[in-house]
Amino acid sequence: MINSVTISSEQVVLEARSDRKKIGLIALATDLTTERDFARIIPMERAGVYGTRIAFANPTTPDNLRKMAPKITAAAELILPGETLDAVCYSCTAASVVIGDAEITASIHAARPGVPVVTPSGAALGAFSALNVQHISVLTPYLIETSLPMADYFKLHGLKIEKFRCLGLEDDRDMARVDPDMILRAALETETAQTQAFFLSCTGLQAVDVIAELERQTGKPVVTSNQASAWALMNHTGLVQTSNKWGQLFQHALPDHKQGVSA
Repeated sequence: MINSVTISSEQVVLEARSDRKKIGLIALATDLTTERDFARIIPMERAGVYGTRIAFANPTTPDNLRKMAPKITAAAELILPGETLDAVCYSCTAASVVIGDAEITASIHAARPGVPVVTPSGAALGAFSALNVQHISVLTPYLIETSLPMADYFKLHGLKIEKFRCLGLEDDRDMARVDPDMILRAALETETAQTQAFFLSCTGLQAVDVIAELERQTGKPVVTSNQASAWALMNHTGLVQTSNKWGQLFQHALPDHKQGVSA
């Protein structure tokens, strides 16, 4: 039995500060998907994603989503205090729509002034601009009441919705369990002759798993919440994704007018 502890005789050697990019992530308390998707899409040998959680209680309705707004600044403060972040993502598409990209950005800037802020909704707008498309088909896992503000959001920003379908789910943990094959079938049902691109909404949905097959079957670009967010974060931090697995979007850069803040 040792009765004392002493300092090692070895001199402590610290590594030089890493040049790996530091990406902050604010995920819902109930989110089962974002971290996994980011780990697959963002090249982790050159970046680290440092996450915190924000309190959220189902059902996923506009009123419940708005309740997160006063908590965003405190969540941002918890991400690596004292360290400089290269970008921060608030990872909830429906909440970004009902709270507002600008309000979310201001809330994060209250804790981390000047950091590039990415929301899935703002990233999607940047993606459609980069892809030079205006006519989109949309699939969400949400209730109708949660989907309607998203339709208004896209129309407000000049996009034309050719078809919009939702799955009618109210619990984001169920959204994370929707079978990818079913997502693919439901997305294909939204295609029209005028559709130029697809948007599969929700950071909880396993939508990145169907990007390649949906693009293969339709020949049209696919944008998803987590894919678009990862793409915007990588543009802000100078990271590159060379795999074709995550869609045509990665062949394009974030437009100049979207640099700095995806809102």
